[in-house]
Amino acid sequence: QVQLVESGGGLVQPGGSLRLSCAASGRTFSSTYAWGWFRQAPGKEREFVAAISWGGGVTYYADSVKGRFTISRDNAKNTVYLQMNSLKPVDTAVYYCAADLSNVPGPSPERYHYWGQGTQVTVSS
Repeated sequence: QVQLVESGGGLVQPGGSLRLSCAASGRTFSSTYAWGWFRQAPGKEREFVAAISWGGGVTYYADSVKGRFTISRDNAKNTVYLQMNSLKPVDTAVYYCAADLSNVPGPSPERYHYWGQGTQVTVSS
């Protein structure tokens, strides 16, 4: 059984930064895989934030976070990161990491096979 565990969420003031991490544990993946980050605000649908391929050479970002968020990964640690800068109140949401065993990073949540439990990010003064 594979488990994805996020960490790094919390309360931050507008303009501040947070770094989310997500580590895979348990039975290791037998093939290469892409990572994705999604978020869900209260009363809204889950939305795509960012994704990255196995080698890190392909990344995708939602327009709303482009230039402010950076996704990266450490395959030796089975971990993905989301560096979030210049945070805004609209970024407040539960953030989820997900793994796609087809290693084709993209914005559709249906293609991801494993999901973390989520970590709360609150941007407020």
